Amino acid sequence: MNEVRIDKWLWATRVFKSRTIAVEACKKGRIMIGGVTAKASRMIKVGEIIQVRKPPITFSFKVLALTERRMGAKLVAEYLENVTTADQYEILEMNRISGFVNRNKGMGRPTKKDRRDLEQFTGPDFFDDGFDFDFDFDSEED
Repeated sequence: MNEVRIDKWLWATRVFKSRTIAVEACKKGRIMIGGVTAKASRMIKVGEIIQVRKPPITFSFKVLALTERRMGAKLVAEYLENVTTADQYEILEMNRISGFVNRNKGMGRPTKKDRRDLEQFTGPDFFDDGFDFDFDFDSEED
């Protein structure tokens, strides 16, 4: 086996959960070999560097061996070498620390933090004026 389709190899080495997702990534231009986007039918060889863009970072893998059959996670190291640069992992870590950066306020369902902030603002403690009784201005005592 001298060459294998890139979509099959990405699926077999567990980079993507399904072959369909691997094909979609190729169609969207997220798979690159040598700086050129690769189609799903592109044949790969041992020694090539494949770049996989999974926002927010781009992973880089060196092809060590070829396969078309999906394997267990323990065997993946025999087929690919992760050569992703450290600066890409720093981007990933910064994204994790900052939380939901891509979520626009007012879009979609509120997070737990949003709900708690809203409850704190509208809760009974906010309207508590410190008195244990209500004033009744309508009734006048003589």
